[in-house]
Amino acid sequence: MANTHIDILLKRGVAMPLPESVFVGEEVNPERISGQGVVIHPGCRITGESTCILAGAIIGEEAPATVQDCQVGPNVRLKGGFFQGAVFLKGSSMGSGAHVRPGTIFEEEANGAHTVGLKQTILFPFVTLGSLINFCDCLMAGGTDRKNHSEVGSSYIHFNYTPQQDKATPSMIGDVCRGVMLNQRPIFLGGQGGLVGPCRIEYGNVIAAGTVWRKDVTKPGNLLMERAAPKSSMPFEPGVYRAVKRVARNNLAYIADLLALRMWYGQVRSRFFHGGLEQALYEGLLKTCDQAIDERIKRFAAFCGKLPESGRILEELAQSPPPESLLEQKRQLAERSDDICACLEQWRSRTKDYNAGDAFLKMTGTSGTSYLECIKGLGPEQAALGTAWLSGFTENILEETLAIVPSCR
Repeated sequence: MANTHIDILLKRGVAMPLPESVFVGEEVNPERISGQGVVIHPGCRITGESTCILAGAIIGEEAPATVQDCQVGPNVRLKGGFFQGAVFLKGSSMGSGAHVRPGTIFEEEANGAHTVGLKQTILFPFVTLGSLINFCDCLMAGGTDRKNHSEVGSSYIHFNYTPQQDKATPSMIGDVCRGVMLNQRPIFLGGQGGLVGPCRIEYGNVIAAGTVWRKDVTKPGNLLMERAAPKSSMPFEPGVYRAVKRVARNNLAYIADLLALRMWYGQVRSRFFHGGLEQALYEGLLKTCDQAIDERIKRFAAFCGKLPESGRILEELAQSPPPESLLEQKRQLAERSDDICACLEQWRSRTKDYNAGDAFLKMTGTSGTSYLECIKGLGPEQAALGTAWLSGFTENILEETLAIVPSCR
C-alpha cells in the first residue's frame, strides 16, 4: 500500500529524489498532500490520518524527518527530526534534530535552528528559536517582522516540571491579546539561560545570557539578570506548595489567553483559509489549540488535587502555624477546581459567538490579502480596538474563575 501511495504522490507532482527510501503510511490520504512544489527527501516517513502537506513544503532537506499527524502549511521547511501532532503555518521552519510533539503551533515565519525540543508550545509569527533548546509548555509573542522579532538564545530551557511532580507551569512570554496585532516590542531570552514556569514576561524585556529567571515581569524595557546566589542549604519537603496564589492565577491567565486565541482563530484567522487543503490546515490549527486548552485545564486540575495533602504536610512540618490565607487558598482550589474547570469549558463554547468584537471584525475583511498583510495593515486605533475585544474576553474569564476562589484574587 505504501508503494502505491508513493506512486500516487509522484504522479501528483511531489518530488522525491529517492522515492524507494521514503515511507508513506497506508492511513495517509494522498489527496491531503499537494503536488505543487512539495519535496520529500530520502529517508523520510509520512504517517497519520490527519497529516496534510501544502504547496511548496520541503521535508527532510538536512536529515531524515518523521511527520506524523501534522498539518504543514505552504512553504514550510522541516529540515530533519521528529514532528508529531503539530501545526506549521506558512513559511515557518525547523532545523534538523528537532523533536516536536503535540500541542505545538508555529505561526507564520516562526522558526527554530537545530536540535530543538517542543511540546505544548505556541510561537507567534516571526518568533525565532536558536539551537539546543528545550522550550515546552509556553506561548511566545512579540515583534513586527523578520528583522524585529522575539528570540530565544541557544542552549535555553523552559523549566516546566516541578519537584512536586506537576506541570502547572505554563509561561506566557508576551500575550495573546496584544501579540496577535504584530505591533509589540520583541522579547529576548538570552542563551545558556532558563525560565522557571509559570512566569509572565512583558514585552520589551531582555533576560541576560546565562540567567535563570524565576519571577513575573509586568513592566517593559528591562535588562533582567540575577546575581549568583551564595551557596546554601535549606530544608526541602516534596509535596509542599507555598506560592499557591501565583501558580493558580498564572495558570488561569494562560488558559484565558488560549481561549482568546481560539476565538481569534475561529473569528479572524478562519477568513484567510479558502477550502481544500487550506481548510484541512485550519481544522488542524483549531484542533491543536483545543488540545492545548485541554492540556492546561488537565494540569491545573491535577495541581489543585495535590493541595489537600500539601496543606496537611505543611501543618505537620511548621514550627508555627502556616498563614491561614495560604491554607484557605489551598482549600478553596481543592474543593472548587471542578467548578473552575466547568467555567472554563463554558467560556470555550462562547469563543464561537462572543460578539463584542464586531466593529473590529468588519475591518478584517480579506480583500485578497494574506493574513499577515491584513493584520500589519491595521492602524493603531484599529489594532487597539481588536486588543480591547480580546482583553475584555480574557478579563471576563478571570473575573468569573477567580470569583469561585476569592482567596486567590
